[in-house]
Amino acid sequence: MLTTEQIKEKLKEIKDPELGIDIVSLGLVRDITFVESDGIKSAEVLMTLTTPLCPFANDIVLAVEDKLYEIGIDEAKVELSFDPPWEASEELKTSLGL
Repeated sequence: MLTTEQIKEKLKEIKDPELGIDIVSLGLVRDITFVESDGIKSAEVLMTLTTPLCPFANDIVLAVEDKLYEIGIDEAKVELSFDPPWEASEELKTSLGL
């Protein structure tokens, strides 16, 4: 049976196109809900983007769905939320030289 940690590890394969850092380390993935019922595996990912006007929003959402399907999820849903807005952690700011 899959775990949310395994899902998170798979999502680490997705890099933000502008920063080149995976979406989990960036803190874009806020929550993962995984349910398996009657042999159907469903996952919902609540995430944000670095900005609401991100030109790669659709590409990132599709990449998340693709990664979920790759690990055997039957029903995948990605929900974007910008409340609260994304803010880089102090560690990330330091690593980016900001």
